[in-house]
Amino acid sequence: MLSCVYFKETDDRIPIARVNDSYLYKDDIKDLIAKGTSVEDSTLLVNGFINRWATQRLLIEGALLNLPGEKQTEFDKLVKQYRNDLFTKAYLDALVNKNINTTVTLDQAKEVYEQNRETFKLNEELVKFRYICLPQNALNLTDVQKRFKRYDDEDKRYLDSISVQFKNYSLNDSMWVKVSQIVEKIPAINSDNKKELLKKSNYLQLKDSLDLYLMQINDVLFQNDFAPLEYVKPTIDQIVINKRKLELIKQLEKDITRDAIKNNQFEIYN
Repeated sequence: MLSCVYFKETDDRIPIARVNDSYLYKDDIKDLIAKGTSVEDSTLLVNGFINRWATQRLLIEGALLNLPGEKQTEFDKLVKQYRNDLFTKAYLDALVNKNINTTVTLDQAKEVYEQNRETFKLNEELVKFRYICLPQNALNLTDVQKRFKRYDDEDKRYLDSISVQFKNYSLNDSMWVKVSQIVEKIPAINSDNKKELLKKSNYLQLKDSLDLYLMQINDVLFQNDFAPLEYVKPTIDQIVINKRKLELIKQLEKDITRDAIKNNQFEIYN
């Protein structure tokens, strides 16, 4: 009897709630409360967590008592399969991330683009443009307007050097941008003047109550035009990489099974 008592495991955890033979311990809620949370909010969080835990335990125990045995067996199989799927996916993901080549060359992207050209039609307008937002009473306004319109190499350097004076700006006019994003970003654009964004080589100067917006439209693509390769390349890259992942997973599964047979870890009995 003494030896049995001596070797009996002890549980030093502090219980904070009980539902029949199930206990919720203080350790279970140690990460529940963020630092700086008030006592009142902490109490509400803890009490809410305890009540949800108790309700769940009572429902589970009710289910175990009342659900048919075959249904419980079915659920146990589903839980086991879900666990197996989680472990399998995590392991394969780790192997794939270690071995996959994520570089997609321009030639590879072009091949995918040409083979799937019809799927890359635009569902909204794109423009290449540059813009500057600055106060209407800016001291160097005339000079900025002149350089912004002309925009030679010296003008680019100058405008970039004084960009801290601008309230907002984008001088990269070689990148395609959604018109909807421009409308969202520039409050002076409305339903009446939005169509001016869709005129190639158009120069716009808009005002609101405080600011002046200078815009130069360099190029325009319309809905149902083919999206340019440089615009959809990130999407194509992901398509190519995802295809490589699927192929690599199939190969890894074959290799793992073949190695297991070779090492006498897996065999099928006749």
